[in-house]
Amino acid sequence: MIEQMMSRTRKKESHVYTDGSCSSGQTGADRPQTSAYHTHRPLSAADMGDRAGTRVFKKSSPNCKLTVYLGKRDFVDHLDQVDPVDGVLLVDHEYLKDRKVFVTLTCAFRYGREDLDVLGLSFRKDLYVSTVQAFPPLQETKTPPSRLQERLLKKLGQHAYPFHFTIPQNLPCSVTLQPGAEDTGKACGVDYELRAFCAKTAEEKIHQRNSVQLLIRKVQYAPEKPGPQPMAETSRSFLMSDRSLHLEASLDKEVTHSHPFRQYADICLFSTAQYKCSVAQVEADDQVSPSSTSCQVYTLTPMLGTNREKRGLALDGKLKHEDTNLASSTIVKEGTNKEMMGILVSYRVKVKLVVSRGGDVAVELPFVLMHPKPSDLSSSQSESRRTHTHTHTHTPHDSY
Repeated sequence: MIEQMMSRTRKKESHVYTDGSCSSGQTGADRPQTSAYHTHRPLSAADMGDRAGTRVFKKSSPNCKLTVYLGKRDFVDHLDQVDPVDGVLLVDHEYLKDRKVFVTLTCAFRYGREDLDVLGLSFRKDLYVSTVQAFPPLQETKTPPSRLQERLLKKLGQHAYPFHFTIPQNLPCSVTLQPGAEDTGKACGVDYELRAFCAKTAEEKIHQRNSVQLLIRKVQYAPEKPGPQPMAETSRSFLMSDRSLHLEASLDKEVTHSHPFRQYADICLFSTAQYKCSVAQVEADDQVSPSSTSCQVYTLTPMLGTNREKRGLALDGKLKHEDTNLASSTIVKEGTNKEMMGILVSYRVKVKLVVSRGGDVAVELPFVLMHPKPSDLSSSQSESRRTHTHTHTHTPHDSY
């Protein structure tokens, strides 16, 4: 049986409208239209003068005075460093007057249902908040622009300004706990939100009409060099026999994906808690005769599709209207404060042998359930270093 283990310590999102991607042959009528968001003319191949393409996510404020451009929404934690969050803001100077433009990156952990937030008490904790002033730009906070930022700044003109964030390595990855059928509001979990807004000071109350909120994700992929093959064994002696029962179990590899297991979650709140949820199970009627040996191979495949009714199951953080999968195992760098990790996910395979009049004999084999690094991730990184690149702009169209 495979179990997912979760542990816990102590948001609104926009979704990418991929079907509404704009190419050089589209017009404004071809794009999804909403009263809340303004869509600028897409950056086409003719605009950029290049051949190869790079997707750009774009979202505007309801009053159309502020637009955020972001090259991606998944940022990879490589354990030694995290992909930087860098984008570009396009602002309307006439609307700003004497105000400034700020961008805030927030990592939040929601550990209770949103409808239970009463009497000023919120079941939410901000694990990390960072704010930068994008306009007017500050000399001391300037960082060299990325290749994509350079091209966007060139094409968007003098009213475009870059911003940059570095996600600390001790922050958790995006995780969502699967809600029950009767649950409403935001699901529990860890999420990252990028918010741009106009104000005189960063502490001023934010108005939704002149702000942009965009959900991003922090993700991890399986290490290129997996650890040793998991193996566990145990023995049981019997009162009326001089022979003992020996159980040995092993997995073919340490790192896997889309195979059945049990999911464990450590919940780090004011005190650490843990609960588990079975995500795959097989029961076999194989009997072992006295003084004999039996060797069996069982196949388990953990899939979200067979566990959609299980409340509290840990899932990878998701963007609105996009499907997700079972949460990846949490890999924590040595020395990291687990109270800052929000939800820690691990998996184990439990092998249990039912013994007549002797109690059950069981062993557990921990393993890592993670996606391998996508092949296009490396190619996209090398592609970003090439000279010939044009941009397709995708506009998030959902609202809060």
